[in-house]
Amino acid sequence: MSRVRLAAALIVVATAAADVRDCACDPKRPETMQARECGLCREAEAQPPAMTIFFLKDINPRKPNRWLALPREHAAGGHPMEDMPLAERTRLWLSAIAKGKELWGDQWGVAYNGEKVRTQCHGHIHIGKLLAGVEYGRPLVIRGPHEIPAPKGKGVWVHPVGARLHVHIEENITETVLLR
Repeated sequence: MSRVRLAAALIVVATAAADVRDCACDPKRPETMQARECGLCREAEAQPPAMTIFFLKDINPRKPNRWLALPREHAAGGHPMEDMPLAERTRLWLSAIAKGKELWGDQWGVAYNGEKVRTQCHGHIHIGKLLAGVEYGRPLVIRGPHEIPAPKGKGVWVHPVGARLHVHIEENITETVLLR
């Protein structure tokens, strides 16, 4: 098998294994929340009920500089961001960006992976330092988080450029633009 075919096969297998769109987590039925992909759901349940958004340090030892922003609220299946009401989605983006600024100043970046490659069903945004030189393509240039479009199954990554935000959409794996 050629290297290209082998690489393509590995990507397909990894992507299929990561697909959490049909996750069956249900906080009312604790036995459904024991799967590995439900780890962030368990973390959300451990938060005070009044907490709407919370932050976690990424536990992956290969990502020591990453944080996650998560909504406390659970949703069906893979918790797709496009199903969140605009006000909640905006609040989540605002919170993630504020944490990014706190940690990295004007070098922050935030990323939401597409639904087919996520390994956790509970929706979350990766927060980190934007890698130098990763800007490419024609990003959507916006004034604020309220203008970030719903990803509709795809990933999205956002970073500052002057007084505006650049939004990159139509990718699946987006967190790779952030410092590990």
